[in-house]
Amino acid sequence: MLSIAPDGELRFLFDDALTPLLQFGEASIRRASYVEPVGTKWYADLSPVGGEVLGPFDLRSDALAAEAAWLLERGIPTPHASR
Repeated sequence: MLSIAPDGELRFLFDDALTPLLQFGEASIRRASYVEPVGTKWYADLSPVGGEVLGPFDLRSDALAAEAAWLLERGIPTPHASR
């Protein structure tokens, strides 16, 4: 789940197991999407990276998996502004 940008910037989907990488240089953690419920369904809103809203999903884990796949397919794009 790592991506190296053309400028050498290392990008990854945050996971506690990758926390040690934060010690190797300047780090910035930014939200690339929002996985939230609407009623009893889950949606992954990828608008912070110029994406669409994925869903509905019955399970939060399915929304998270779709979110991760979308981000990885696009090289983990840099989020615009925070919500």
